[in-house]
Amino acid sequence: MRYSLKSCVAKQAKRILVVDDEENARIGLSRLLAQEGFLVESVANGYEALDYLRQQDVNLIVTDINMPEMNGIAFLRELNKHFPKSNVIMITAYGGVESYIEAMNLGAFEYINKPVKIDELKSILKKIFKETTH
Repeated sequence: MRYSLKSCVAKQAKRILVVDDEENARIGLSRLLAQEGFLVESVANGYEALDYLRQQDVNLIVTDINMPEMNGIAFLRELNKHFPKSNVIMITAYGGVESYIEAMNLGAFEYINKPVKIDELKSILKKIFKETTH
């Protein structure tokens, strides 16, 4: 599912891939990011994400941890093998210390709990892109 900008402002739009098996969460986060001026693509699982990434570069990946088929930690491991310079934000409704430590050790930029708070997300995006998001 694709969400795009209504208009490109002075800056070049950053491309974000959202990976979440929960359709409502995926759509909601995608819309939120698009409203902030990002080009957003979304997929339902890690396998679809890897296929997408083989065809399209992105500036950031936002992925759920608890997904069937390939969970977010396994997806992060695959990213490290095939796309080692990826910026990744891990999101979860079932946060635990072990998954937090593992995600951060595997190179996740940040780990946040669902429901995603817009101010928290904006702060993280500013750190990642080192520019103001609107």
